[in-house]
Amino acid sequence: VKCRGQISLCAPCAVLVPLIKGKSIREAMREKGVFLPYVNAALKYQPPAVLAASGATAFYYGALSIGSPPQSFMVLFDTGSANLWVDSVYCNDKACNTHKKFDPKRSSTYTSSNGRFSMWYGAGDMDGIYGYDTVTLGSIVVPQQEVGLSVTEPGDNFVVAKFDGILGLAYPSDAGDQRPLMDTMMQEGLIQYNCVAFYLSRSDRAGSEVSFGEVDYSKFRGQLTWTPVTRQKWWQISVQSFKINNQPSSWCSQGCETMVDTGNPAIFMPNSVHQYTMNLLKVQPTQDGYMVDCSQINSLPTLTFTIGGVDFPVPPSAYVETTYRGGSPSCSVALYPTQPSAAHDLPLWILGDVFLQEYYSVFDRTYNRVGFAPAV
Repeated sequence: VKCRGQISLCAPCAVLVPLIKGKSIREAMREKGVFLPYVNAALKYQPPAVLAASGATAFYYGALSIGSPPQSFMVLFDTGSANLWVDSVYCNDKACNTHKKFDPKRSSTYTSSNGRFSMWYGAGDMDGIYGYDTVTLGSIVVPQQEVGLSVTEPGDNFVVAKFDGILGLAYPSDAGDQRPLMDTMMQEGLIQYNCVAFYLSRSDRAGSEVSFGEVDYSKFRGQLTWTPVTRQKWWQISVQSFKINNQPSSWCSQGCETMVDTGNPAIFMPNSVHQYTMNLLKVQPTQDGYMVDCSQINSLPTLTFTIGGVDFPVPPSAYVETTYRGGSPSCSVALYPTQPSAAHDLPLWILGDVFLQEYYSVFDRTYNRVGFAPAV
Protein backbone atom coordinates (compact mmCIF):
# COMPACT_ATOMS: atom_id res chain seq x y z
CA VAL A 1 0.00 0.00 0.00
CA LYS A 2 1.44 3.37 -0.94
CA CYS A 3 2.98 5.46 1.85
CA ARG A 4 2.16 2.74 4.37
CA GLY A 5 4.35 0.11 5.98
CA GLN A 6 8.12 -0.03 6.23
CA ILE A 7 9.15 -0.07 2.60
CA SER A 8 12.44 0.24 0.80
CA LEU A 9 12.30 2.31 -2.36
CA CYS A 10 14.70 2.42 -5.28
CA ALA A 11 16.73 5.61 -5.74
CA PRO A 12 15.04 6.80 -8.98
CA CYS A 13 11.63 6.60 -7.32
CA ALA A 14 12.37 8.62 -4.19
CA VAL A 15 14.51 11.58 -3.22
CA LEU A 16 15.52 13.06 0.11
CA VAL A 17 16.45 16.76 0.24
CA PRO A 18 18.35 18.08 3.30
CA LEU A 19 16.81 21.25 4.71
CA ILE A 20 18.54 24.16 6.40
CA LYS A 21 16.82 25.86 9.30
CA GLY A 22 17.14 29.64 9.31
CA LYS A 23 15.64 32.58 11.12
CA SER A 24 12.12 33.70 10.37
CA ILE A 25 11.70 36.99 8.54
CA ARG A 26 10.18 38.53 11.66
CA GLU A 27 13.12 37.41 13.78
CA ALA A 28 15.73 38.56 11.26
CA MET A 29 14.07 41.96 10.94
CA ARG A 30 13.65 42.23 14.72
CA GLU A 31 17.41 41.77 15.18
CA LYS A 32 17.87 44.76 12.87
CA GLY A 33 15.53 46.81 15.07
CA VAL A 34 12.63 46.62 12.62
CA PHE A 35 9.32 45.38 13.99
CA LEU A 36 7.00 44.07 11.29
CA PRO A 37 3.31 44.87 11.63
CA TYR A 38 1.09 41.89 12.22
CA VAL A 39 -0.78 40.65 9.15
CA ASN A 40 -3.60 38.12 9.39
CA ALA A 41 -1.98 34.77 8.55
CA ALA A 42 -5.25 33.29 7.28
CA LEU A 43 -5.04 35.64 4.30
CA LYS A 44 -2.39 33.34 2.86
CA TYR A 45 -5.18 31.04 1.69
CA GLN A 46 -7.33 33.76 0.14
CA PRO A 47 -6.89 34.77 -3.54
CA PRO A 48 -4.68 36.29 -4.74
CA ALA A 49 -2.19 33.83 -3.31
CA VAL A 50 -0.67 35.27 -0.15
CA LEU A 51 2.73 34.07 0.99
CA ALA A 52 4.41 35.13 4.20
CA ALA A 53 1.24 36.94 5.20
CA SER A 54 2.40 37.19 8.79
CA GLY A 55 5.81 38.48 7.78
CA ALA A 56 7.23 35.57 9.72
CA THR A 57 7.71 32.75 7.26
CA ALA A 58 9.96 30.11 8.79
CA PHE A 59 13.14 29.15 7.05
CA TYR A 60 13.38 25.47 6.26
CA TYR A 61 14.84 25.58 2.81
CA GLY A 62 16.73 23.23 0.49
CA ALA A 63 18.30 22.94 -2.95
CA LEU A 64 16.58 22.74 -6.33
CA SER A 65 18.04 23.31 -9.80
CA ILE A 66 16.53 24.79 -12.95
CA GLY A 67 17.84 24.76 -16.50
CA SER A 68 20.56 23.12 -18.61
CA PRO A 69 23.20 23.32 -17.34
CA PRO A 70 21.52 23.42 -13.91
CA GLN A 71 21.32 26.71 -12.02
CA SER A 72 20.97 25.94 -8.31
CA PHE A 73 18.62 27.73 -5.91
CA MET A 74 17.60 27.43 -2.28
CA VAL A 75 13.80 27.23 -2.05
CA LEU A 76 11.25 27.11 0.75
CA PHE A 77 9.27 23.84 0.63
CA ASP A 78 5.77 25.10 1.40
CA THR A 79 2.67 22.93 1.91
CA GLY A 80 0.60 26.11 2.28
CA SER A 81 0.92 27.16 -1.37
CA ALA A 82 1.14 25.38 -4.72
CA ASN A 83 3.30 27.44 -7.09
CA LEU A 84 6.99 27.10 -7.94
CA TRP A 85 8.87 30.36 -8.50
CA VAL A 86 12.39 31.73 -8.13
CA ASP A 87 14.00 35.14 -8.40
CA SER A 88 15.15 35.97 -11.91
CA VAL A 89 17.34 38.38 -13.88
CA TYR A 90 14.15 40.14 -14.93
CA CYS A 91 13.88 41.57 -11.40
CA ASN A 92 16.10 44.36 -10.13
CA ASP A 93 14.33 45.13 -6.88
CA LYS A 94 16.40 44.99 -3.71
CA ALA A 95 14.74 41.76 -2.58
CA CYS A 96 15.76 40.06 -5.83
CA ASN A 97 19.27 41.47 -5.92
CA THR A 98 20.11 39.89 -2.57
CA HIS A 99 19.41 36.40 -3.96
CA LYS A 100 20.54 34.13 -6.75
CA LYS A 101 18.60 34.85 -9.92
CA PHE A 102 17.67 32.50 -12.72
CA ASP A 103 18.95 33.54 -16.16
CA PRO A 104 16.97 31.95 -19.02
CA LYS A 105 19.70 32.86 -21.52
CA ARG A 106 22.08 30.50 -19.74
CA SER A 107 19.76 27.52 -20.21
CA SER A 108 19.54 25.59 -23.48
CA THR A 109 16.24 23.98 -22.46
CA TYR A 110 14.31 27.14 -21.51
CA THR A 111 11.18 28.07 -23.45
CA SER A 112 9.13 31.17 -22.81
CA SER A 113 5.46 31.41 -21.91
CA ASN A 114 2.86 34.13 -22.15
CA GLY A 115 1.66 33.43 -18.62
CA ARG A 116 1.96 35.97 -15.81
CA PHE A 117 1.29 35.73 -12.08
CA SER A 118 0.98 37.93 -9.01
CA MET A 119 1.37 37.07 -5.35
CA TRP A 120 0.80 39.36 -2.41
CA TYR A 121 3.20 39.67 0.52
CA GLY A 122 2.87 41.37 3.88
CA ALA A 123 5.05 44.22 2.54
CA GLY A 124 3.68 44.51 -1.00
CA ASP A 125 2.94 42.48 -4.08
CA MET A 126 5.11 40.45 -6.42
CA ASP A 127 4.70 40.01 -10.15
CA GLY A 128 6.33 37.52 -12.46
CA ILE A 129 6.17 35.58 -15.69
CA TYR A 130 6.06 31.87 -16.39
CA GLY A 131 8.55 29.88 -18.42
CA TYR A 132 9.26 26.20 -19.04
CA ASP A 133 12.51 24.46 -18.18
CA THR A 134 14.06 21.34 -16.71
CA VAL A 135 13.77 21.17 -12.91
CA THR A 136 16.10 18.89 -10.97
CA LEU A 137 15.27 17.84 -7.43
CA GLY A 138 17.90 15.44 -6.11
CA SER A 139 17.93 12.49 -8.51
CA ILE A 140 14.56 13.43 -10.04
CA VAL A 141 14.71 15.30 -13.36
CA VAL A 142 11.49 16.96 -14.53
CA PRO A 143 11.61 18.26 -18.12
CA GLN A 144 9.55 21.23 -19.28
CA GLN A 145 8.17 22.15 -15.87
CA GLU A 146 6.41 25.50 -15.70
CA VAL A 147 8.35 27.83 -13.40
CA GLY A 148 7.52 31.31 -12.15
CA LEU A 149 10.23 33.96 -12.60
CA SER A 150 10.08 37.15 -10.55
CA VAL A 151 9.86 40.50 -12.36
CA THR A 152 9.02 42.87 -9.51
CA GLU A 153 9.30 42.23 -5.77
CA PRO A 154 8.83 45.45 -3.81
CA GLY A 155 9.22 45.72 -0.05
CA ASP A 156 11.98 44.68 2.33
CA ASN A 157 10.52 41.50 3.85
CA PHE A 158 12.40 39.11 1.62
CA VAL A 159 15.66 41.08 1.58
CA VAL A 160 16.65 39.19 4.73
CA ALA A 161 15.35 35.83 3.48
CA LYS A 162 18.00 33.21 2.78
CA PHE A 163 15.99 31.40 0.11
CA ASP A 164 15.68 32.33 -3.56
CA GLY A 165 12.14 31.12 -4.21
CA ILE A 166 9.31 28.90 -3.06
CA LEU A 167 8.28 25.36 -4.03
CA GLY A 168 4.57 25.05 -3.27
CA LEU A 169 3.30 21.56 -2.39
CA ALA A 170 -0.45 22.18 -2.02
CA TYR A 171 -3.11 20.91 -4.43
CA PRO A 172 -3.27 22.07 -8.09
CA SER A 173 -6.55 23.91 -7.45
CA ASP A 174 -4.44 26.43 -5.48
CA ALA A 175 -1.91 26.92 -8.30
CA GLY A 176 -3.97 28.86 -10.83
CA ASP A 177 -2.80 28.06 -14.36
CA GLN A 178 0.47 26.45 -13.25
CA ARG A 179 0.79 22.70 -12.80
CA PRO A 180 2.59 22.11 -9.47
CA LEU A 181 5.91 20.30 -9.58
CA MET A 182 4.56 17.52 -7.36
CA ASP A 183 1.72 16.88 -9.82
CA THR A 184 4.14 16.72 -12.74
CA MET A 185 6.27 14.17 -10.90
CA MET A 186 3.17 12.11 -10.12
CA GLN A 187 1.76 12.26 -13.65
CA GLU A 188 5.10 11.42 -15.27
CA GLY A 189 5.65 8.48 -12.91
CA LEU A 190 8.85 10.01 -11.52
CA ILE A 191 8.06 8.98 -7.95
CA GLN A 192 6.69 5.58 -7.01
CA TYR A 193 4.69 6.75 -3.99
CA ASN A 194 2.70 9.97 -4.25
CA CYS A 195 3.65 11.47 -0.92
CA VAL A 196 5.99 14.06 0.54
CA ALA A 197 7.20 13.93 4.15
CA PHE A 198 8.91 16.41 6.48
CA TYR A 199 11.28 16.14 9.40
CA LEU A 200 11.89 19.61 10.85
CA SER A 201 14.66 19.66 13.43
CA ARG A 202 13.85 21.46 16.69
CA SER A 203 17.36 22.93 16.89
CA ASP A 204 19.57 24.81 14.46
CA ARG A 205 21.62 21.68 13.91
CA ALA A 206 21.55 19.87 10.58
CA GLY A 207 19.14 16.99 10.15
CA SER A 208 15.95 18.54 8.78
CA GLU A 209 14.74 16.95 5.55
CA VAL A 210 11.94 16.66 3.05
CA SER A 211 11.48 13.37 1.21
CA PHE A 212 9.52 12.79 -1.98
CA GLY A 213 8.10 9.34 -2.64
CA GLU A 214 9.13 7.78 0.66
CA VAL A 215 8.72 7.83 4.42
CA ASP A 216 11.89 8.04 6.54
CA TYR A 217 11.15 5.70 9.45
CA SER A 218 14.34 6.69 11.26
CA LYS A 219 12.88 10.14 11.93
CA PHE A 220 9.89 9.21 14.10
CA ARG A 221 8.72 6.89 16.87
CA GLY A 222 5.72 4.57 16.84
CA GLN A 223 3.07 4.56 14.14
CA LEU A 224 1.73 7.30 11.90
CA THR A 225 -1.73 8.59 12.78
CA TRP A 226 -3.65 9.40 9.60
CA THR A 227 -6.40 11.96 9.18
CA PRO A 228 -8.26 12.79 5.95
CA VAL A 229 -7.85 16.01 4.01
CA THR A 230 -11.17 17.83 4.28
CA ARG A 231 -10.60 20.26 1.41
CA GLN A 232 -8.36 19.29 -1.48
CA LYS A 233 -6.96 22.72 -2.17
CA TRP A 234 -4.62 23.01 0.76
CA TRP A 235 -3.58 20.39 3.30
CA GLN A 236 -6.66 21.10 5.39
CA ILE A 237 -7.67 18.69 8.17
CA SER A 238 -10.11 18.62 11.08
CA VAL A 239 -8.82 18.94 14.65
CA GLN A 240 -11.21 17.17 17.04
CA SER A 241 -10.31 19.02 20.24
CA PHE A 242 -7.98 21.63 21.71
CA LYS A 243 -6.82 21.23 25.31
CA ILE A 244 -4.82 23.48 27.61
CA ASN A 245 -2.90 21.57 30.31
CA ASN A 246 -4.99 18.52 29.37
CA GLN A 247 -8.22 20.34 30.23
CA PRO A 248 -10.81 20.00 27.45
CA SER A 249 -12.28 23.20 26.05
CA SER A 250 -15.43 23.88 24.06
CA TRP A 251 -13.33 24.90 21.08
CA CYS A 252 -13.14 22.29 18.35
CA SER A 253 -15.85 20.14 19.96
CA GLN A 254 -17.51 20.17 16.54
CA GLY A 255 -14.15 19.99 14.78
CA CYS A 256 -11.83 22.84 13.81
CA GLU A 257 -10.80 23.13 10.18
CA THR A 258 -7.03 23.52 10.26
CA MET A 259 -4.21 24.10 7.77
CA VAL A 260 -1.03 22.05 8.05
CA ASP A 261 1.52 24.50 6.70
CA THR A 262 5.30 24.06 6.54
CA GLY A 263 5.52 27.63 5.24
CA ASN A 264 4.19 29.18 8.45
CA PRO A 265 6.43 29.38 11.51
CA ALA A 266 3.98 29.22 14.39
CA ILE A 267 0.61 28.00 15.61
CA PHE A 268 -2.28 30.27 14.67
CA MET A 269 -5.73 30.24 16.25
CA PRO A 270 -8.91 32.35 16.14
CA ASN A 271 -8.59 35.67 17.92
CA SER A 272 -11.03 34.73 20.71
CA VAL A 273 -9.12 31.52 21.49
CA HIS A 274 -5.83 33.38 21.30
CA GLN A 275 -6.96 36.07 23.75
CA TYR A 276 -8.10 33.41 26.22
CA THR A 277 -4.83 31.50 25.85
CA MET A 278 -2.70 34.63 26.26
CA ASN A 279 -4.61 35.58 29.41
CA LEU A 280 -4.01 32.09 30.79
CA LEU A 281 -0.33 32.39 29.95
CA LYS A 282 -0.30 35.92 31.46
CA VAL A 283 1.25 37.23 28.27
CA GLN A 284 0.81 40.78 27.04
CA PRO A 285 1.46 41.85 23.45
CA THR A 286 4.30 44.29 22.73
CA GLN A 287 5.73 45.63 19.48
CA ASP A 288 8.32 42.87 19.90
CA GLY A 289 5.66 40.13 20.00
CA TYR A 290 4.06 38.15 22.80
CA MET A 291 6.86 38.16 25.36
CA VAL A 292 7.31 35.93 28.41
CA ASP A 293 9.83 35.70 31.21
CA CYS A 294 12.45 33.19 30.04
CA SER A 295 12.75 31.82 33.58
CA GLN A 296 9.05 30.90 33.63
CA ILE A 297 8.89 28.73 30.50
CA ASN A 298 8.57 25.44 32.37
CA SER A 299 5.55 26.74 34.28
CA LEU A 300 3.55 27.44 31.12
CA PRO A 301 0.81 25.00 30.06
CA THR A 302 1.04 22.29 27.42
CA LEU A 303 -1.29 22.70 24.45
CA THR A 304 -2.82 19.52 23.01
CA PHE A 305 -4.46 18.95 19.63
CA THR A 306 -6.54 15.81 19.10
CA ILE A 307 -6.19 14.56 15.52
CA GLY A 308 -7.46 11.24 14.25
CA GLY A 309 -8.44 10.29 17.79
CA VAL A 310 -4.88 10.74 19.08
CA ASP A 311 -3.57 13.52 21.33
CA PHE A 312 -0.62 15.54 20.05
CA PRO A 313 0.80 17.66 22.89
CA VAL A 314 2.89 20.77 22.25
CA PRO A 315 4.91 21.69 25.36
CA PRO A 316 5.98 25.26 26.17
CA SER A 317 9.56 24.36 25.22
CA ALA A 318 8.21 24.02 21.66
CA TYR A 319 6.03 27.12 21.39
CA VAL A 320 8.33 29.56 23.21
CA GLU A 321 11.14 30.92 21.04
CA THR A 322 14.36 32.21 22.57
CA THR A 323 16.50 34.75 20.74
CA TYR A 324 19.63 36.57 21.83
CA ARG A 325 20.45 40.20 21.34
CA GLY A 326 23.52 41.64 22.97
CA GLY A 327 24.05 38.32 24.75
CA SER A 328 20.74 38.54 26.64
CA PRO A 329 17.93 36.03 26.05
CA SER A 330 14.52 37.21 24.92
CA CYS A 331 11.55 34.82 24.92
CA SER A 332 8.38 35.12 22.86
CA VAL A 333 5.33 32.91 22.44
CA ALA A 334 4.95 31.58 18.88
CA LEU A 335 1.15 31.58 19.10
CA TYR A 336 -0.65 34.14 16.96
CA PRO A 337 -4.27 35.16 16.29
CA THR A 338 -6.13 34.95 13.02
CA GLN A 339 -9.07 37.12 12.07
CA PRO A 340 -12.20 36.31 10.06
CA SER A 341 -12.00 37.66 6.53
CA ALA A 342 -14.34 38.22 3.61
CA ALA A 343 -13.68 34.61 2.63
CA HIS A 344 -15.36 33.48 5.84
CA ASP A 345 -15.00 29.80 5.04
CA LEU A 346 -11.22 29.93 5.48
CA PRO A 347 -9.87 27.93 8.41
CA LEU A 348 -8.64 30.12 11.26
CA TRP A 349 -6.37 27.45 12.74
CA ILE A 350 -2.89 26.82 11.31
CA LEU A 351 -0.43 24.20 12.48
CA GLY A 352 2.92 25.55 11.36
CA ASP A 353 6.51 24.69 12.14
CA VAL A 354 6.12 24.96 15.93
CA PHE A 355 3.85 21.91 15.73
CA LEU A 356 5.73 20.19 12.90
CA GLN A 357 9.05 20.33 14.76
CA GLU A 358 7.43 18.02 17.29
CA TYR A 359 5.81 15.65 14.79
CA TYR A 360 7.03 14.01 11.62
CA SER A 361 4.45 14.71 8.92
CA VAL A 362 3.48 12.86 5.76
CA PHE A 363 1.33 14.43 3.03
CA ASP A 364 -0.25 11.65 0.99
CA ARG A 365 -1.79 12.58 -2.37
CA THR A 366 -2.90 9.04 -3.22
CA TYR A 367 -5.26 8.73 -0.24
CA ASN A 368 -5.61 12.50 0.39
CA ARG A 369 -4.60 12.33 4.03
CA VAL A 370 -1.96 13.65 6.41
CA GLY A 371 -0.02 11.47 8.85
CA PHE A 372 1.72 12.47 12.09
CA ALA A 373 4.06 10.67 14.46
CA PRO A 374 6.35 11.90 17.27
CA ALA A 375 9.63 13.08 15.77
CA VAL A 376 12.89 11.71 17.15
